[in-house]
Amino acid sequence: MNKPMIPKYMTVHDELLGRLKSNQYSVGTRLPSEETLADMFGVSRVTIRKSLEMLVDAGYLVSRQGSGYHVNSLSPPEVTCLESFTDAVLRKGRVPGAKLIGIDAPFSPLPPDVAEVFDAPVARIRRLRTVDGRPVMLVTTWVPTALVPGLAPDAFPDSGPGQSILRILTDRFKVEWSRACEIVTPCAAPEDVADLLNVAPHTPILSQACTAFDAQQRPVFHDQVFRATPITYTLAGSVRKANPL
Repeated sequence: MNKPMIPKYMTVHDELLGRLKSNQYSVGTRLPSEETLADMFGVSRVTIRKSLEMLVDAGYLVSRQGSGYHVNSLSPPEVTCLESFTDAVLRKGRVPGAKLIGIDAPFSPLPPDVAEVFDAPVARIRRLRTVDGRPVMLVTTWVPTALVPGLAPDAFPDSGPGQSILRILTDRFKVEWSRACEIVTPCAAPEDVADLLNVAPHTPILSQACTAFDAQQRPVFHDQVFRATPITYTLAGSVRKANPL
């Protein structure tokens, strides 16, 4: 039986997507021109354009008139349903960072709000996120230990696009989710949080609680975020995008 032919545009699409996921093109950078890509792959510009537009539709690229195609995100909301903090910072031409504070696996006793989410042993991961070296967010990620076998500090780089928790969970541990819910509330900075964020204790800050669920509606991770920066949302159809700065 003859195998079905794979369209050229799909072959190019898959190769470009692989290059994106292997960080050959970083967030915010411009891809080679259509003409250059056509020469590289030995196909027509029409084929290249179709491949690129597929990546635009998926959220990986953005097309800018007169400037070509730029990398928009390595974890687009259209794919993950959540916006990557790392990608959002990189798009602004700034430098995201992540300092691992600690890993506890399993962690107990769970805070009441986390215990309401999970009914299995859970690991706790605490990281301080920075922009240009300035602390802006304290992030605690809770994830069932069964989903992150071999969890260790080397899974959490402190720089580069791989520091995104979305990519760590999906690429390294193959955790998948289909929806997420998020609650944002104002709060007074607890003393330990204030110390890490370099603000005075009880300073008004924002608290975010986000839970992601798989296709069977089981919780796969829960983020508790304290942030000293505002949040702005751009809503487009059913896709939720957050700007952390």
